Amino acid sequence: MSDQATAPEGDAVYPDDLKYSSEHEWVRTPGEAEGSVRIGITHYAQDALGDIVYVSLPEVGEQVTSGSTVGELESTKSVSDIYAPVSGQVVARNEGLDATPELVNSDPYAGGWLFEVVPSDSSELDALMGADAYQSSLGG
Repeated sequence: MSDQATAPEGDAVYPDDLKYSSEHEWVRTPGEAEGSVRIGITHYAQDALGDIVYVSLPEVGEQVTSGSTVGELESTKSVSDIYAPVSGQVVARNEGLDATPELVNSDPYAGGWLFEVVPSDSSELDALMGADAYQSSLGG
């Protein structure tokens, strides 16, 4: 997600068990695949984008680098990049989003997850923000 997102209306909830990037992605440890972390976008990001109509994700087996663009989310408002919050190999992607991209809006922390990565450097996870720090970064 780009930094061009605007603040969501109302109170957003940011789960304490997740880590957050400044580009508005979340990371859940562990993911479903062995050694992986699950990645999605935050409530803030999905709210700023509006109704998501198309999702482009990295392919399984692809190597991603922390901070690099790995996909796109297309909404009725705009197209926004998805960034990798950690470096590593993509081991899963949410294929269900091909048919129901709106899950990113309606269920960003569960059914609307994007992809999973096996981190190549687990210390990158330590550099991500906790829920309180992320919420503070939003001015909340």
